[in-house]
Amino acid sequence: MLDANLTQQLKAYLVNIKQPIELVASLGDDAKSRELGALLHEISALSDKVAVVTANDDKRKPSFMIRRAGTDIGVRFAGIPMGHEFSSLVLALLQVGGHPSKAAQDVIDQIKDLDGDYAFETYFSLSCQNCPDVVQALNLMSVLNPRISHVAIDGGLFPDEVSERKVMAVPTVFLNGETFGQGRMELEQIIAKIDSGAEARAADKIKAKEPFDVLVVGGGPAGAAAAIYAARKGIRTGIATERFGGQVLDTMSIENFISVSHTEGPKLVASLEQHVKDYEVDIINLQRAEKLIPAHTTGGLHEVRLANGASLTSRTVILSTGARWRQMNVPGEDAYRNKGVTYCPHCDGPLFKGKRVAVIGGGNSGVEAAIDLAGIVAHVTLIEFDSDLRADAVLQRKLGSLPNVKVITSALTTEVVGDGEKLTGLIYKDRNHDAAHEIALEGVFVQIGLVPNTEWLRGAIAMTPRGEIEIDHRGETSQAGIFAAGDCTTVPYKQIVIAMGAGSTAALSAFDYMIRLPTEELVEAAA
Repeated sequence: MLDANLTQQLKAYLVNIKQPIELVASLGDDAKSRELGALLHEISALSDKVAVVTANDDKRKPSFMIRRAGTDIGVRFAGIPMGHEFSSLVLALLQVGGHPSKAAQDVIDQIKDLDGDYAFETYFSLSCQNCPDVVQALNLMSVLNPRISHVAIDGGLFPDEVSERKVMAVPTVFLNGETFGQGRMELEQIIAKIDSGAEARAADKIKAKEPFDVLVVGGGPAGAAAAIYAARKGIRTGIATERFGGQVLDTMSIENFISVSHTEGPKLVASLEQHVKDYEVDIINLQRAEKLIPAHTTGGLHEVRLANGASLTSRTVILSTGARWRQMNVPGEDAYRNKGVTYCPHCDGPLFKGKRVAVIGGGNSGVEAAIDLAGIVAHVTLIEFDSDLRADAVLQRKLGSLPNVKVITSALTTEVVGDGEKLTGLIYKDRNHDAAHEIALEGVFVQIGLVPNTEWLRGAIAMTPRGEIEIDHRGETSQAGIFAAGDCTTVPYKQIVIAMGAGSTAALSAFDYMIRLPTEELVEAAA
């Protein structure tokens, strides 16, 4: 199971285990059970503090529990946590073995103080980049609080269970048998959902913050670069973000980031976040901005109001709120979201193994999705509005070589249909002949571009009809002292490397703006 490189890495990690642990296995007679059994024995051979115990006491096979010897402290995996979940396995081994978490102490204390019995189950896929954060957060909670338990379940190995519980997107989390959440969730988000007082306490902390010199709103590549460049100037810098990393977290493969031949979105985001933390930047995470009030209205400082009722103030603001997947906006799309309609082929593709699906969009993202899905599902129908695909020629050639892919061009998707519980197909109009057609499907993957996250800025700054923030060559908006960068702006190309450059430009422009303010304005703003 483990190659020489992984074996060496894991052996180095396991020296940090402080208390003996047991790998309690529940195995059947199938190949996957034998595969898991072999993996557990490989792990045990790397440390004298790890032992394998065969119990066969769990309904799911193959599965295993990582248990602190002589206690009930532990976490359970149903399946074989390799791929993106290998990091979850390593962390679980260490944390159950007594190695301390890197989570903030106030967060650890909050978990320990949670009052109630919480049985979590998370369905993941090994190709999902968003799943490990959820799995690792819930694993940590179950290690820290004895009244919390967690089972991480590979949906690909338990298709009957996935079908019965109507899981059509990962990660999907159940709490005490009821749906708790879907999609990427940070540790603090999960805690806030079950700790009713968490939001109010967070708001109180924010209200007590002093004004910033530069406040960055948005934590993607543009926001991270802006925060770093501002902090390096020695000025008071804050970054408020709903989700650090933004859209990059959902990017499977990055091959055009100059000087790095290949990386993955979550790995790049982790590096960005650590780089920001290397400087004195106040990171205000999991906060959604709701209103921008420019300084000419407040009388000296720009104000950003947050969804929790608190406000942040600053002498300058850099808007880097990024973009999100564009929706089709047709009947049935919302009703069957995560019930067959999905926006992440890498995450959710394995749940549609052997099924018929459609991809909406003929650009690079759509064609890449169709190519990936063709290796998993029974059949892919790619639907493109224009008369020709817009993807790169090399991708189109690859797509054309696949026997289980059909391409329909000049087609307008008009409706997603279902039986009330799950998607069953879609209806499209042939734009050449104005005829309607229905396709029987079990999944629809929407890949039609991005829309900027700027709705909350309407009326505060100038924007295009598409919602992009209008900026000049310095990154400045229509309001003095307010700058913007990245995919939320009129910059012509939406690329990570371009967003980083734009964020750096905006930060340098903000600093230049401040040092040119009259002395009396600087004093008033700081007062």
